[in-house]
Amino acid sequence: MVESFSYMKIRIHLFAVVVLLCSIFSLASTGLASGKALVIELEGAINPASAMVLERGLEKARKIDAKLVIVRLDTPGGLGSSMRSMVKAIMNSPIPVVVWVGPSGAGAASAGVLVTIAAHVAAMAPGTNIGAAHPVLAGGKDIGKTMSEKVVNDMASYARGIAKQRGRNGEWVEKAIRESVSITAEEAVKKHVVDLVAPDIQGLLKALNGRQVEVSDRQVKLNTTGLTLVYYRLGFRDRVLRIISDPNIAYILMMIGMAGLYFELAHPGAIFPGVIGAISLVLAFYSFQTLPVNYAGLLLIALAIIFFIAEIKVTSYGMLSVGGIISLILGSIMLFENMRVSLKLMAPTIALVGGFFVIVATLAFRAYRSKPKSGMEGLIGEVGTVKQRIDPEGLVFVHGEYWRAVSPEPIDEGEKVRVENMEGLVLKVKRV
Repeated sequence: MVESFSYMKIRIHLFAVVVLLCSIFSLASTGLASGKALVIELEGAINPASAMVLERGLEKARKIDAKLVIVRLDTPGGLGSSMRSMVKAIMNSPIPVVVWVGPSGAGAASAGVLVTIAAHVAAMAPGTNIGAAHPVLAGGKDIGKTMSEKVVNDMASYARGIAKQRGRNGEWVEKAIRESVSITAEEAVKKHVVDLVAPDIQGLLKALNGRQVEVSDRQVKLNTTGLTLVYYRLGFRDRVLRIISDPNIAYILMMIGMAGLYFELAHPGAIFPGVIGAISLVLAFYSFQTLPVNYAGLLLIALAIIFFIAEIKVTSYGMLSVGGIISLILGSIMLFENMRVSLKLMAPTIALVGGFFVIVATLAFRAYRSKPKSGMEGLIGEVGTVKQRIDPEGLVFVHGEYWRAVSPEPIDEGEKVRVENMEGLVLKVKRV
């Protein structure tokens, strides 16, 4: 009996210990999982929309009290101004930022190199590359020799400063800018361009655990155990802005908008072209808020529209249309600062839109100059036949209708008469 009681007491104690341990582990796991890591995905060319996504993502990370921000990067490069905005946002972030070039097959070229090295921790996936950061114009065209030296020297010193602050290989980064060299992920780790290679985000978190990074002049030890991944998703407005922030798309929207409104002004009542034109123009101006617009180029395009409209009213023998096309070409070339619309897109667009403007202006001019076909103006000058003797009043058949008519001289039935004037519903006619 005593032994049975002691055995039961031991079992109760063991059960209490197990419950206590389970509670401790549960609380510990809850505490570990309470942290969040925000993941921002950036793919495609770096442009103002990319900078906006990164800046808003970092802002959200602060709002949700994220312990870490992971930027998954895959880019062929992009605008230098947008890249500088992204670098500034990363360098001044109070939350550690990790840039991971991935997944396998991705790359960080041109402006992507500086975004990567600006991170508190730079990582790459196997099978990725980084480099080829020589500055070029939008569309891949090389810069003129004199300007190239200025731009390259400025970019090289900028990159060296970033690399030095992050303790990375500034010499190689400068070489990537001056000589467009590119290396694999494994070579980048050996040359101290990036910090580590990770196959995926989960592997990245494991590799980051316990690493010391400097954030805002203070040392922070990363604890990634149990972090919950939160993916930053764009709202509808931002998704639309990201799509139309491409200068080529913004240019097409603007041209469609102007063509539609021009057609509506030249042919009032068409409605559909005016509606499409207005919507396209609003979208174009909405995208312009993220693009470096040159207003001289925009004014030249507007001047071209004015020339085309004036062609309808003024007999210029085509000179206004020629001036409009020249303004359209110059405005298209000058439309954006530090970038150009693709020539392969610009040439056919100018040909189509310019041809459209000229054709519509020609048709409108002919309609404006042509003789009226209806009403009093349409009857004057028309020739008809007398159906009832006019002396001084009779009946004539003209323009497919019977009309009362008067004449200062008698005109017999069957004779031809011409309409000279009209008073009310009575025609004044004269024998032909």
